[in-house]
Amino acid sequence: QVQLVESGGGLVQAGGSLRLSCAPSGSIIRINTMGWYRQAPGKQREFVATITSDGSTNYADSVKGRFTISRDNAKNTVYLQMNSLKPADTAVYYCNVDVWVRGSGWLEVWGQGTLVTVSS
Repeated sequence: QVQLVESGGGLVQAGGSLRLSCAPSGSIIRINTMGWYRQAPGKQREFVATITSDGSTNYADSVKGRFTISRDNAKNTVYLQMNSLKPADTAVYYCNVDVWVRGSGWLEVWGQGTLVTVSS
């Protein structure tokens, strides 16, 4: 079984910064794409950013230039550096990882979510 451990959410004022981190645990053989999604109150979950195993990144238009996704392959960890935060960024942020698990093959795993609240 694979679990994702997320951390870094919290309350911040508009214009501030936060860094989220996420690391899978379990019998992981390989990790492919890692990413972040978010769900604001009353809205559907939406894409934020992804990073492939070779470091290629993709961002939602709403966060380009403010958020940076990165990964440390030695630690199997993905980060989301969020700068110039806006109240519209308030949401539960979910980590998403494609992992090859011993005995199970490729799995898409979601984290439990971490709340980011941006006050005006």
